[in-house]
Amino acid sequence: MRYLGNNSLSVVLLSCCISAPLAAQATRTWVSGVGDDANPCSRTAPCKTFAGAISKTAAGGEINVLDPGGFGALTITKAITIDATGVEAGVLVSGTNGIVVAAGATDTVMLRGIDFQGLGTGIKGIAFLSGLMLTVENCRISGFNLRGISIESSTANAKAFISNTLIRDNSNNGIVVNPPGVTNTVVLDHIRVVNSALVGLGINAGSFAHVTNSDFSDNGGAGVYANGAAAITLDSTVIASNGVGLQLLSGAGARLSNVNVVGNTTGFDTSGGVLNSFGNNHTTGNFDGVQPTVNNHLNPL
Repeated sequence: MRYLGNNSLSVVLLSCCISAPLAAQATRTWVSGVGDDANPCSRTAPCKTFAGAISKTAAGGEINVLDPGGFGALTITKAITIDATGVEAGVLVSGTNGIVVAAGATDTVMLRGIDFQGLGTGIKGIAFLSGLMLTVENCRISGFNLRGISIESSTANAKAFISNTLIRDNSNNGIVVNPPGVTNTVVLDHIRVVNSALVGLGINAGSFAHVTNSDFSDNGGAGVYANGAAAITLDSTVIASNGVGLQLLSGAGARLSNVNVVGNTTGFDTSGGVLNSFGNNHTTGNFDGVQPTVNNHLNPL
């Protein structure tokens, strides 16, 4: 009988370990209202929550929603897509944030077709804290007590693209862009922000916003607000029935084309900023009856 020495035994054991299969993350995973986070998140054995699925999804991969359900709060730290197209997929939270994006400096994140509900005590529906790019499509966000969407990426030159999304009934602000000492840009298309207690869209220093085909109405403060070296372009957009329609403070700038500013308690507060108009806008029914000063000799409102 032959006996293996210690060195030979070590080689055999190492070989066994190497040959054992390693658990790999999938590029596509699935969640279901009747899933289980103990599952591998496959099509036939889906997970129950977004948090359960993301740990089993490779960076740059995609989480798909199979059927209706509530899929819980989530913090995203890598490039990922979450797609709930055609399905009622809820993130219902109380006293916390819905989805936090705290990704890497080159990471891109996409959220599609999700219904966020804060129950009046949720903090932020979506909080973009770091990462290169965030895309939000076909979402509904309501019932949060600070912000529906907060764009505040610490990544320089980060961008957020938000389209076909409704933000409503939040007890503070709808969308706020407020990066910490860097530049963030937000592009909004077919957005409705209604019935925020304060500001519909707020753009702060170091921010740029490009808005088309959107509606900021029935907000208690300003429909659209910019402050401190912030710039905003508005095209084919309605700003109606707010406390203030458009508010520009402390050196902020705005350019308006085909914008309707109607039925606001105060139509414009532009004493601290620069307003440029391309001459095809409409202002009527604002209760203060004041027309703003238009700068840079473009065209009158």
